[in-house]
Amino acid sequence: MQRHKNLAPLMIVASKGRRAGETFAEPAFSRGFDIGMAVTAVVVLSPLFLISAVLILLTDGRPIFFRQKRVGRYGELFDILKFRTMEIGNGGPAITAAGDGRVTLVGAKLRKYKIDELPQFFCVLRGHMSLIGPRPEVPEYVEPSDDLWEAVLQMRPGITDLASLAFRDEEDMLALAEDPETLYRRSVLPEKLRLNIAYQRSRSLMRDLKLLWLTARYSFYPKGFDRNRVMGALGA
Repeated sequence: MQRHKNLAPLMIVASKGRRAGETFAEPAFSRGFDIGMAVTAVVVLSPLFLISAVLILLTDGRPIFFRQKRVGRYGELFDILKFRTMEIGNGGPAITAAGDGRVTLVGAKLRKYKIDELPQFFCVLRGHMSLIGPRPEVPEYVEPSDDLWEAVLQMRPGITDLASLAFRDEEDMLALAEDPETLYRRSVLPEKLRLNIAYQRSRSLMRDLKLLWLTARYSFYPKGFDRNRVMGALGA
């Protein structure tokens, strides 16, 4: 299996797991902050929601949205909501590598700029997700008996976090592997879990705001993405 050259440095900065008896509580302001930001985002980005929906409808038809069961806080399942970016009826792995033939032409553009993720603001309003938190996984990738998963499942899943930003080019990384799913399970996912925990241990309002800004910046300007710069900016 080919290992991505940018994966190794992350192994140094990430924590090694959960300390004995450690718990993770959300900041007191978190829920109100989430609701306010989600409502603002839906209103401000409503033209982008409409344009995306129309493009999907005209080029690929219905459904416009993609729903999938994900594992939330304390292991509870919920339906994540995204704009549909793949053809209907094609099976395959839960992960997506760059060049995946299931992705539509419009879907590729939506994924490049993370526009397909925007409907998750409604998941935030429903209380299933937060703005910042570990990305929720499909049940087949979750191992509740593992120490890393036990810790991560104490947190409300989010739209963005340090791990998802650090692995923004994950699809390109997986495309280089002989077996993308094995690389994801054995290397990428465990490292993302460690980064989830490392960020939560040093979380602050200013750090959260910086993370949100960097997420927005690299969503609209992905060409300038630099993992080392991101990690340095967030003190990781």
